[in-house]
Amino acid sequence: QEQLVESGGGLVQPGGSLTLSCVASGFTLDEYDIGWFRQAPGKGREGVTCLSRSDAGTTYYADSVKGRFTFSRNDAKNTIYLQMNNLRPEDTAEYYCATAGWCRPRGVLTNFHSWGQGTQVTVSS
Repeated sequence: QEQLVESGGGLVQPGGSLTLSCVASGFTLDEYDIGWFRQAPGKGREGVTCLSRSDAGTTYYADSVKGRFTFSRNDAKNTIYLQMNNLRPEDTAEYYCATAGWCRPRGVLTNFHSWGQGTQVTVSS
């Protein structure tokens, strides 16, 4: 059974940092395009970052997080990470890792396959 489990969320002050983790099981990371999206209360799903297998392993980022967030992966641990620096109040959201058929520019995943239960990130003073 394929499963994604996120962790690492929490409360952080503006300008602070957090690292989210997502452990995959039941499949290996190279089987799908994979990445992160977020959803704030009352708002729609927003792509954050993703890695495209078809585009030579390019990592795409949303304009709102470019230069602040970094996507990485550890194939030996079947885990992906989201390093978030210089966090802003507008980054407050539930963060999900997900697999999909396609990773598009600006960190948008399409044709979703699976996603985790999410981890809450709150940026507030």
